[in-house]
Amino acid sequence: MLVLRALTNQDTGGIVAAPTTSLPESFGGVRNWDYRFCWLRDSALTLQVMVRHGLTAGAAHWRDWLLRAVAGDPDDLQIMYGIAGERHLAERELPQYSGYAESRPVRIGNGAVSQFQADVVGEVMIALSDLRAQDVADDDVSWPLQVQLLSYAEKRLDLKDQGLWEMRGAARYFTHSRVMTWAGFDRGIQAVEEFGLPGPVERWRTIRARLADEIEHQSFNPSTGSFRQSYDDDEVDASLLQLPHTGYLTFDDPRMLGTVARIESDLVDPYGLPARYRTRAGKDGLPGEEHPFLACAFWLVEQYARSGRHDDAVQLMDRIVDGAGELGLFAEEHDAAHRRHVGNFPQAFSHLALIRAADAIEDPAGEGFRPIGRRGSFHSCLLGKKPAQS
Repeated sequence: MLVLRALTNQDTGGIVAAPTTSLPESFGGVRNWDYRFCWLRDSALTLQVMVRHGLTAGAAHWRDWLLRAVAGDPDDLQIMYGIAGERHLAERELPQYSGYAESRPVRIGNGAVSQFQADVVGEVMIALSDLRAQDVADDDVSWPLQVQLLSYAEKRLDLKDQGLWEMRGAARYFTHSRVMTWAGFDRGIQAVEEFGLPGPVERWRTIRARLADEIEHQSFNPSTGSFRQSYDDDEVDASLLQLPHTGYLTFDDPRMLGTVARIESDLVDPYGLPARYRTRAGKDGLPGEEHPFLACAFWLVEQYARSGRHDDAVQLMDRIVDGAGELGLFAEEHDAAHRRHVGNFPQAFSHLALIRAADAIEDPAGEGFRPIGRRGSFHSCLLGKKPAQS
């Protein structure tokens, strides 16, 4: 939690994905990105764990940052902004620098800023819904913005996108994006039904039902018993581990268990860590390979814990935590074979997913808050563990 707070700008409330740029995802490769910006997705997921642990003041600070960053026309919504809400984050390469471990190019700015990523509205709506549920009431600015965000999503309902992983290949209908869009409208409906906020709820119900039917028929493959990465292929993707987080289905739903089995078969390496997706499928628009993404590994821990596989959850959690650096910090990815951190460091995505995984092991049923100051057995184990050498 301290890492997430340290990645939050005190003055603006903006939460950076990482404080570094161009630390490679594969040593000597080209997958080197600038993460010193505020992704709406990463920030919204951070807000969710803040709220779960009672840090509503910090979460409200981020909400204020969001209102300022998106101020104006929500149709100009970006997936990321600068710490103070800057919009112009054009990517450029610095050929004069050799990069870490001769990993070129070194980049500043991030070209993904111009991408359409349909899941973002859903993640923001979920986070603000969680904040609302903890008695942080919407005001005459925050709720109208959420209505406008759903209008933005509705106008783009039939558009393909680049997905959670910011793929630089062709746009597709990604299952994760479609379910997150479903979740955005679901939370809008919930706000009207449970909190009496105004909105075109009948239209939102129609869209939610349409998306649910589409996802069931286009995303789920009965022959494999699992969801697929996108409508146009049968590849599996670790982002599918996020589906139960939205409320679209439960962690122990047979469709989810079938998807987990596919992920274990296709994406998990000999050390038990899952890749985001199979890069060799050649559809992300980039050459080279990458290492397992730590957030995905923590999502798998959470999935195990919440679907009755407690021992598997603890074993995988221990294995991941054993790879932490000397200060207990995590990068974006991990090279388990050489016990090396890979990618930008420290990574907010990894740490917020760690918190969710620890919460799931301690509270598999997800019964409620974990206020700061409470120390259950697993949290104590994490805090008292002597870290491995980096």
